[in-house]
Amino acid sequence: MESFRPRLVDAAAQMSVELTDEQQTLLLEYLALFARWNAAYNLSAVRDPADMLERHIIDSLSVVNLCGNDSAPLIDVGSGGGLPGIPLAIVHPQRPITLLDSNGKKTRFLFQVAAQLPLPNVTVMNERLESFQPAEPFAAVTSRAFATIADMVAGSEHLLAPGGRFYAMKGKFPQDELSALPKGIKVDRVHTLSVPGCDADRHLIVLSRAAESDGLA
Repeated sequence: MESFRPRLVDAAAQMSVELTDEQQTLLLEYLALFARWNAAYNLSAVRDPADMLERHIIDSLSVVNLCGNDSAPLIDVGSGGGLPGIPLAIVHPQRPITLLDSNGKKTRFLFQVAAQLPLPNVTVMNERLESFQPAEPFAAVTSRAFATIADMVAGSEHLLAPGGRFYAMKGKFPQDELSALPKGIKVDRVHTLSVPGCDADRHLIVLSRAAESDGLA
């Protein structure tokens, strides 16, 4: 995976993401584990490590500076193979990050990643989204490739702290999904993402409870 370092560094720089040498190494080690476990655990339909770098790691890096206060607790729901949660945890080691997924095989992989790299700021939870009851709510809730934004909000609103925000990673601008949002949820911002090496549309949708969104930066 060391041969991928120049591509990783170049793409991060294009997105104004500063990576230390240690963070570069951790991301490449994560990529190696992802590629190794993918065959048995079906973490992703993407099989080629070079494509994994582009479509998973670099794609996730596109949002690491857009998901709110980088020291506030965050939960990545439906985390799967740890995207974007693991890259977020590597870039912001001071941020407490919880990775939640109901799939036992995928959470076993996430436990391995958190232990082997290691990532002491990561907590892995193997539970259903609707039934997970944290001791404290989260300032940020992220998702990538979740069914719909309305489903994400409905399933995880109980996890969001007062004044917190949802961060949904999407491809094309999801107009129909936003039109289907429940009352009380407001779109605060839409980031059009420029992901090096990706020609497809990419967006980050930022939402909050309508009553709380006034005055938020």
